[in-house]
Amino acid sequence: MELRHLQHFVAVAEDQHFTRAAERLMVSQSGLSASVRALEKELGTPLFVRTTRRVTLTGAGRALLTEAERILAQVRAAHEAVAAVQGVLRGTLALGTEQCIAGVDVAGLLAAFRRRHPDVEIRLRQAGSGALTEEVAAGRLDLAFAYRTRGDIDQLRSVALTGEPAIVLCHPGHPLAAAAAVAVEELGGEVFVDFHPDWGPRRTTDAAFAAADVRRTVALEVNDVHSLLDLVGENLGVAVVPRHFRHKRPSLTALPLKGTDETVYRTVALLPPPESMSPAARALMALLETDGG
Repeated sequence: MELRHLQHFVAVAEDQHFTRAAERLMVSQSGLSASVRALEKELGTPLFVRTTRRVTLTGAGRALLTEAERILAQVRAAHEAVAAVQGVLRGTLALGTEQCIAGVDVAGLLAAFRRRHPDVEIRLRQAGSGALTEEVAAGRLDLAFAYRTRGDIDQLRSVALTGEPAIVLCHPGHPLAAAAAVAVEELGGEVFVDFHPDWGPRRTTDAAFAAADVRRTVALEVNDVHSLLDLVGENLGVAVVPRHFRHKRPSLTALPLKGTDETVYRTVALLPPPESMSPAARALMALLETDGG
């Protein structure tokens, strides 16, 4: 099994199209098809279901994809480790993060990293904590800044960044706005604005309400912080969010949430096993620990 066969297979799996994958890899479509066929012949099973519009993975293909991504990540890490020993940090830093993550200034951290390591290509992916966890575990990301709940399975190493309590954001004209603080039990009948269930703050808030045995329904679901603040600003619902969100829209009323632990939202750096950690990821974490992000 050759590495280029695995690289070609992963590219087709990602693009779900031979032509697009060939263009991205800058190889001929016939050569790419032959490479995939050679891999299928060696494994003795089809890896793709081919149609005129796109290709999809078979069961065997899905199983191979996970292992192929890990193998390619390890090969990349090996090349980068050799370069690091030679005194030059090269390669790629693939970082994932949630929006508006607490505990680290992502833009400032990456700017400082680029100044120190200009030969490293930086790739940034923004997604929910659930997806980021999967991508670090699969080797598609070197590390990620994410939220964790107490119920998360420790499939990855984590380094604590910060923790903060929950607040309730509402319109100044909302009946809750006159209160000094709000108990979880008082929110059962409210209309909620919140993020997609894959997002860390949503998962953390859901867990906090479940622990208090209070049912809530998210009527307005968004995928970015500004949309959440806009909807609350139009008095279409209330939101339970990390405390630092209040600084993003001072016109909204922010109330402490009683009935939850002081530290509800925990932000961490999610890391692969030490032997799989790339030199670039090690350098970024060292910079974070030195400069505090």
